[in-house]
Amino acid sequence: MVTPLGADLEQVWRRLLNGESGIGYITLFDASNFPTKISAEVRNWDLSDVGEDPQQWKHQGRHTHFAIGAAKKAMADSGLDTSKIDPTRFGVYLGSGEGQQDFDRFTQMMVAALSDGDQLDLAKFTRVGLETLNPVAELEQEPNMPAGHLASLFGAEGPNVNCLTACAASSQAIGEAVEIIRRGEADVMLSGGTHTMIHPFGVTGFNLLTALSTRNDDPSKASRPFDRYRDGFVLGEGAGMVVLESLEHARARGARIYGEVIGYGSTADAFRITDTHPEGRGAITCMKMALADARKNIDQIDYINAHGTSTSVNDKVETLAIKKVFGQQAYKIPVSSTKSMMGHLIAAAGVTELIFCLLAIRDQVVPPTTNYEEPDPDCDLDYVPNVAREVRCNVALSNSFGFGGQNITLIVERFNG
Repeated sequence: MVTPLGADLEQVWRRLLNGESGIGYITLFDASNFPTKISAEVRNWDLSDVGEDPQQWKHQGRHTHFAIGAAKKAMADSGLDTSKIDPTRFGVYLGSGEGQQDFDRFTQMMVAALSDGDQLDLAKFTRVGLETLNPVAELEQEPNMPAGHLASLFGAEGPNVNCLTACAASSQAIGEAVEIIRRGEADVMLSGGTHTMIHPFGVTGFNLLTALSTRNDDPSKASRPFDRYRDGFVLGEGAGMVVLESLEHARARGARIYGEVIGYGSTADAFRITDTHPEGRGAITCMKMALADARKNIDQIDYINAHGTSTSVNDKVETLAIKKVFGQQAYKIPVSSTKSMMGHLIAAAGVTELIFCLLAIRDQVVPPTTNYEEPDPDCDLDYVPNVAREVRCNVALSNSFGFGGQNITLIVERFNG
């Protein structure tokens, strides 16, 4: 992964368990006049970390850089020798966001187009655009480009897909990649997601939706999932990748197996684009689907990594949905939101949170929900407040819910084969 808490997996995990925050003031652009002045940026990192020359990728956006960094780390960790596998049985399935928006050049185009008055001169706007925009950089706006670059880097000639279902994207990508392997269409899938929306257009959009925290005076305290005084999420950026294989393929090459994806649920609220259904119907059905797919009872889930955005509506409805699915058992399951420290990585959120589930299973410890100080009567579960906890953890569930009403649940289990 490449995240606001670092790009080394073990370092990120340690920092997460220690309750450290990757949230600070925005430095990628001047946000002094924005209602929100904070974000969770990837800092002090470039492609040289994974042996790539950043200059060779200068026309590709931050999201592609993050994807390459996370993918090269995942592939190296997997020990997969691509020269010994059928390339047509090796695919890529990402949940990637759109490319980085070139606000400076867009501003130049607008200034030129308005230079003679307050009416937009479309001819001038177009002329300046043709003179200043880079065609490769414009191509890189397409959200499928990171998946294409990864296929080229690793010689993956199998299925190549990108889905962009907002905050559920990378979880959905993993679920669909699992289905491709289950159907026998591939042996190996590189999957995950990458995104950055920390630019003027992205922050403006979320500010207009009143979705972002404006707790600018203390950035590390701004993301407060399930806390009574939460006021919105903190925008993050980054990438996470996993290597998925059929069990037979992994065993044949002696792969180190972190866990098994045993459950996948996908639903739509069919309600309102920017609001989840107030009774959590999509989230409830999604978790039930994943449990049925995993063939697990409600008392067999040891940990839930919540979507937990720190918005008033999400946290309330997700809590309700968990209680509807698990009944009284919900109060016995530790639930935490790592967005309290990482911010919200949007399309890349789900995969990083699934990786944390796998690490929780490996180490038998679950990360905390930081900044949980004042209980909310509508959010009354065990949110592992502020301090990581050693627990028995063999099966973990991860929720991801996106604008548009998309809901994804993944369940992973310790592999004992």
